[in-house]
Amino acid sequence: MKNLSISIERKDLKVHFEGISESNPDSPIQFDFEPPVGEGKGFSGLETLLMSFAGCVSTTIVFLLGRSGKHVSTYKANIEGIRCETPLSLKEIDMKIYIKSDDITVDDMNEVIKRAKVVSPVCQAIKNNVIVEINYELVK
Repeated sequence: MKNLSISIERKDLKVHFEGISESNPDSPIQFDFEPPVGEGKGFSGLETLLMSFAGCVSTTIVFLLGRSGKHVSTYKANIEGIRCETPLSLKEIDMKIYIKSDDITVDDMNEVIKRAKVVSPVCQAIKNNVIVEINYELVK
């Protein structure tokens, strides 16, 4: 498997950066911090970490459900990062998944969330530093 490669470039005289992935060069991501450190023209590092977490775990869950023959009609999630101020970091991630399916059971969801926490690369990267809570609402 190929290594990942990104580059970032500073875009102003403060801390506004643009990040570009080698695999998606046409989809830059804007990074910044709120004033007075930055101008708030992009995502903070912790916001991008939350998005990475949400995207990675969601991809894993939907893939595992599909691989087991289950059908997902609708999938949405809300993610909240509980910050620790000193040092500025994430203390906890609370994820609430809203999923609609005619054939997914509570047991299916419990198992797939348990497995996603083990196989999701971003979840593995933060597992010893951040408390992760994943809950769901299953609608038939």
